[in-house]
Amino acid sequence: MRKRVCSTALLLCLLPLAACHERPDRDTVVIDIESSPTNLDIRIGSDAQAEHIGALLFDSIVRKDQHYNLQPAIATAWEWRDPLTLVLHIRDGVRFHDGKLLDASDVAWSIDSMHNGAITTAKSGNYASVDHVEVPDAHTCIVHLKKPDASLLFNMSDELSAVVEKGAGQNMGDHPIGTGPFRFVSEEQDKEVVLERNPNYWGGAPTIPRVRFAIVPDAITRALELQKGSADAASNALTGDMVAVMQKDPRLVVEAKPGSIVLYITFNATDPQLRDPRVRQAFAYAVDRPAIIQALYHGQAELQDTLLPNGHWAAPTTNDSITRYSHNIAKAKQLLEEAGYHADKNGTRIHLTLKSSTDDTMRLLAAVVQQQVRDAGIDLSLRQNEFGTFYSDVTKGAFQMYVLRWVGSNEDPDIFRYAYSSAMMPPKGSNRGHYSNPRVDALIAQGAAEIDIAKRHAIYLELQRILSEDEPTLVLWSPDNIVVHTRRLQGVVPASAGSFGWLRTATLN
Repeated sequence: MRKRVCSTALLLCLLPLAACHERPDRDTVVIDIESSPTNLDIRIGSDAQAEHIGALLFDSIVRKDQHYNLQPAIATAWEWRDPLTLVLHIRDGVRFHDGKLLDASDVAWSIDSMHNGAITTAKSGNYASVDHVEVPDAHTCIVHLKKPDASLLFNMSDELSAVVEKGAGQNMGDHPIGTGPFRFVSEEQDKEVVLERNPNYWGGAPTIPRVRFAIVPDAITRALELQKGSADAASNALTGDMVAVMQKDPRLVVEAKPGSIVLYITFNATDPQLRDPRVRQAFAYAVDRPAIIQALYHGQAELQDTLLPNGHWAAPTTNDSITRYSHNIAKAKQLLEEAGYHADKNGTRIHLTLKSSTDDTMRLLAAVVQQQVRDAGIDLSLRQNEFGTFYSDVTKGAFQMYVLRWVGSNEDPDIFRYAYSSAMMPPKGSNRGHYSNPRVDALIAQGAAEIDIAKRHAIYLELQRILSEDEPTLVLWSPDNIVVHTRRLQGVVPASAGSFGWLRTATLN
């Protein structure tokens, strides 16, 4: 494995400056991405590409700033009349890409469609607290709740939701019509997604005329296209070794910023071998996370013990008592022994299977984990498929373990409901490991109903203590957000969630 990575770095180093060539269309920014978005309608699409690209096409009701505080978007202001009544004041003068003027009825439909069956989406659970939406006038929506939900407004933010035209149903992703800074032009599966700027965007039209997201599954190819100049940017789509080489290339710029994206391994809690928490704990102790960060990311990532970003108000601090899984092979062996998995003559105690996509970073990560856990007596088989096939298995529960990443939705403690509530198993939510704990369910409900921040913090700290002991998920780390781009792109500022929001204000020289 390491030999291939070193060979890749050497290949990049040897690519001559003369390989850079003029682009036939200087007005189009080409961004290489790993896979096609599953659905450009953000109400439905939940993978990184769907949410990142969809956020350029659609506006949300509110948006997150760099500190995860909510700011105006389609709603210019809001207030809670009481714990069950949220009033949204809708921006005037916003037009959809087809010219239709947006009003409160569109916002009401966008909210109601998430829970009333108009569309089928794993995000429906985010709106389970909504009873109905009242539209007293063209610029006011009143959201009536069945029960208090402190996270509802966050679930209406960018990359988690979209404002669509009234009546937009299950097929909106085929030809998206939003109000965002870019308009949909075309999509070809496994080849490209093409957007053009929206000259009438209420927030100010982008200066970049056209964007082509090229589907390039192979990381080596993505790196070489950047060096040749046939691609302009890649966001969180190169291995650490490649980024290290890119930093020395005078034709390219590497922008890095701490991120909120988190990589994780989910265990199937209903699997006969993995339903025992001791087996999941043993696996966690067998993985040397700091070593992987250094090897694959050249140190450009931060360890995580929870799905919340480091420094989040609801995340545990270093002084808080939760189970933290440092590398400890002896402890891993002890836990497997206690769980009844005894070593055979070769030292093997248990056979498990880990699924991943064929994306280079995920593929290399899985291979390193496979080697590390072997020392604890875990024989780990790898099953790797292109993203569409892999993700289909994940959503169907066809796995023992899988490795993936949370994007954006982990910036609010509502992520614990979405990922761990027994009511959020697919297709209602993303409790794909079918984890169930009545105490966790109770704490999730308490946290959602509590408005006081200090009380919410205490609730979520206890919740994270339980999760760290049960270990339904091995939380790995948060990679730095790294955008590598050519020098013809200016003003590229990576976002904490790894989005393409910088396309709104970036320029071409």
